[in-house]
Amino acid sequence: MSRWLGSCYCRRMKNSLLAVALSAALSVAVGCATTSNPGNAAMEASSFGAVSVTEHRGNDDLLTAGLGLDGLRAMTAPAFADPENPTAAEVRRRAIWSNWRGIADLAPGGGYADLYGSVAPSPGREFQTLAWLPGAKQPHRVLVQVPDNFDQQARCVVLAPASGSRGVLGAIAVAGPWALPKGCAIAYTDKGAGSDYYDLDAAFGVQLDGTIGGPDATLAFQPERGSATGIAFKHAHSGDNPEAHWGEHVRQSAEFALKILSEAFPAAAPFQFDNTRVIAVGISNGGGAVLQAAQSASAGDWLDAVVAAEPNVTVAGARPIYDYTTEAALLMPCALPALGIPAMPTADAQCAALATAGLIQGETLGEQQQSAYQTLRANGWTDEALRAGSISVAFDLWRSVAVTYASAYGRFPAGGHPCGYSFSVVTAEGAPRPASAIERAAWSSEAAGIPPGAGVGIVAPPIDPANPFADLQCLRALWDGPGANADRVRRGISELQGAAPAAGLPVMVIHGLDDGLIPPAFTSAPYVAAARSAGADVHHWQVRNAQHFDAFLGVPVYAGMYVPLLPYVYEALDRTWAHLESGVPMPGDAVIATTPRGAGNPLQADHLAMPR
Repeated sequence: MSRWLGSCYCRRMKNSLLAVALSAALSVAVGCATTSNPGNAAMEASSFGAVSVTEHRGNDDLLTAGLGLDGLRAMTAPAFADPENPTAAEVRRRAIWSNWRGIADLAPGGGYADLYGSVAPSPGREFQTLAWLPGAKQPHRVLVQVPDNFDQQARCVVLAPASGSRGVLGAIAVAGPWALPKGCAIAYTDKGAGSDYYDLDAAFGVQLDGTIGGPDATLAFQPERGSATGIAFKHAHSGDNPEAHWGEHVRQSAEFALKILSEAFPAAAPFQFDNTRVIAVGISNGGGAVLQAAQSASAGDWLDAVVAAEPNVTVAGARPIYDYTTEAALLMPCALPALGIPAMPTADAQCAALATAGLIQGETLGEQQQSAYQTLRANGWTDEALRAGSISVAFDLWRSVAVTYASAYGRFPAGGHPCGYSFSVVTAEGAPRPASAIERAAWSSEAAGIPPGAGVGIVAPPIDPANPFADLQCLRALWDGPGANADRVRRGISELQGAAPAAGLPVMVIHGLDDGLIPPAFTSAPYVAAARSAGADVHHWQVRNAQHFDAFLGVPVYAGMYVPLLPYVYEALDRTWAHLESGVPMPGDAVIATTPRGAGNPLQADHLAMPR
């Protein structure tokens, strides 16, 4: 790939410090300065806070915090010596345990570290800070891992935005096992979401090192308190609509990485976009983030390649996540029995309420179930996505996503949710109660960025006996109904329109065809079609029998039905690396005909049917 150095054209020569020196000498000889490179100019405007540096060697490391595969598989989290006041090292270790288990299938027989992936120790250093985008009310976290085997000649950085709404290490299982053994640095970002919860009642929040601090501390998220009570969290309550800025978060994490590398290796400095290979990889919301980063017309000046798996991405004419999520929250519990899936406890009552509201048809329960099912099918849902979507019904995930995203898109503050929802630590009966010091201490390590979880629950508005599902209908009306609140939410959603990647930038998109949370029919398929119509260099793998959550394959019934998606992400990274390193052609499109292993059987290579 070539770069522009001001008005001077200089071909990039990889893997050699001599090439860096020659590039700089050439630019000076013809009257140009490397600082005029538009790929580096934005770094001067970036705003980073104080940098924390920690070393991880011996019984600690960058990839598993010294836990290894057995420690990551442990059913109990790494302990805090003092549960109310854990050390920063203890918080980090538990966060790594939690994020691995939230993304990867580590169960025996699942193939991790045998067929694919690695948990080999990787000693090195971590550099983290808070970064501010221009105009943002709240910072996002950025963290750079620099392994001791970092290759100063074949210099490379892998960008890894968190999946979902996870904390800054939310993509460690995605990028770490591939990048660290190669000697690449990794730049993580929480993309303006993450696990920095804030106790509105006690005025406690999360500090940079993950420990809890009070109102006088420098916190990673500190909202305006107002009169709201309970818990606030960054994705919902930052006021920044972070999803609209995911690409900028990714770019800024890259800028931070180059800054850190230049300071960590002064003899090899400067590290710049024109002398350092930069690859972005992400899954789920992280996949959407790397595709956002790729869409800037200048992305080819600083990015070398992108690998996006199961991406939450929206292009013109496709359904955004808020649309299909609120539809699923309303209709899917009623529809699933039409597919032979056992009904959830409240599904029959939900069918009756939907019929009363005129949202489905039918006098009998069976007719109502068929009507809900046919409505979803007519709106683009496949049977495969509906079956896998039952996982999200069982975990009440549709509602939790809709509640959080409504706040984010409408930029509503804590206590201002338009459908009356709030968030709090709750009793066993679901009533709000104060958070304890022990609960707060675990937020940074255990929270997934969207309640419920880590002791924080969703507090629903009072139930209307005449319509017990009015709250779900309210969430749906923020998409398709009238009013100022709906206008605010739709305006936030309108800021998310994806575009084709920069010309010549190689992009791989991977998606499981059974994905029931981010169905490919609404996301990756229209994205690939639109990108190719614009002439983009996009390559597409569609994986049969793969759904959204590799981590759920630890449940035997799901393990027998589905294959993991992470092996295809690592393989796509290998193929992309070979293309950049040796000019090997990027992989062709493939619909990958996998074979489920069946209950009780270990995963084998032939189950994956990896394209060759």
